[in-house]
Parts: sequence; structure tokens; C-alpha cells
Amino acid sequence: QVQLVESGGGSVQAGGSLRLSCAASGFTFSAYCMGWFRQAPGKERTWVAHIIPYGAGIYADSVKGRFTISRDNAKNALHLQMNSLKPEDTAMYYCARARDRYCTSSTWDWGQGTQVTVSS
Repeated sequence: QVQLVESGGGSVQAGGSLRLSCAASGFTFSAYCMGWFRQAPGKERTWVAHIIPYGAGIYADSVKGRFTISRDNAKNALHLQMNSLKPEDTAMYYCARARDRYCTSSTWDWGQGTQVTVSS
């Protein structure tokens, strides 16, 4: 079955950086679009970025220019480099697998999440 395990979350001051990682297993990683989502306390889960198997990342406006999504298809790994972090980036971050190669489906499979806290 699909397994997605996030790591790399933590607490950081505003302006700092974190690198999130997601270890994927149970499926052919290189065949699927992968993404990152986040959910702040009391708010809905929102899309952050996604990346197709051999393409460039696509980003939400709120993180564009600060976050970089990448994937290593040989290692079944997804990453999110987060720079210039802001307090409003505080959230639980989720790794997700789309149900297809190009993220045309609105259905995702989820990891358990990793907490990111940014203090001012």
C-alpha cells in the first residue's frame, strides 16, 4: 500500500530555513505526481506545491520564490526546501501522492504530516 513518511519539520525563527523530506514506498514513485500541502490550526488544508515525475515544480503564490519542491525518483524521495520562512508558514505539512502522473485528479493519498513552527 502507499506509504508516505515525512521528516524535517521543526521550530525556526522568521527568516530561517527548513528542508522537509518524504520517503515514499508501496508504489512506482516515478509514475506519479507528488505534492506538498499544509494545514494551519483552525484552517483547511491547502496546496503548497506539486511536481510531475520529470518536470518543474508548480507553486502557490504564497510560497513562490521562497520554497522549492524537488524529487529524487531513484531514491523514492520528495523534498521541500523552505527559505525566508514567515510566521504565517506555521502549519502541519503533508506529503501527498496524486492518483495520476500529471496531477489532473483532485484525489490524493496522504502522509501523517510534519509540524513546522515559525516564530517572529
